[in-house]
Amino acid sequence: MIIIVKPAILRKNIRAITLWPIVIVRDKACLQNSVLLQHERIHLRQQLELLVIPFYIWYLIEFAIRWMFSGNWDKAYRNISFEREAYQHERDPDYLQSRSWGEFLKYID
Repeated sequence: MIIIVKPAILRKNIRAITLWPIVIVRDKACLQNSVLLQHERIHLRQQLELLVIPFYIWYLIEFAIRWMFSGNWDKAYRNISFEREAYQHERDPDYLQSRSWGEFLKYID
């Protein structure tokens, strides 16, 4: 995992973003946040298993559909299958060792 600290490119409410193979974090304090880093590691795995570009296409389409139906940006973001998986398992440091391919599919409803 390549981590870059670049607060200027992140919106105020975003602490980190994963753009294969890089994780961009808001500040150095994020480097000590094991939960945040695990969340981003899960996204790296998701991106890898979908060969990166299809991940972003799927992510954006799913976000757009969820936003269209909810009318709420945050609710749409939190309900993206990739985010649901990452939030569900971000506190489990062993999750990626036991994770099967396509686990995010379990979070589509």
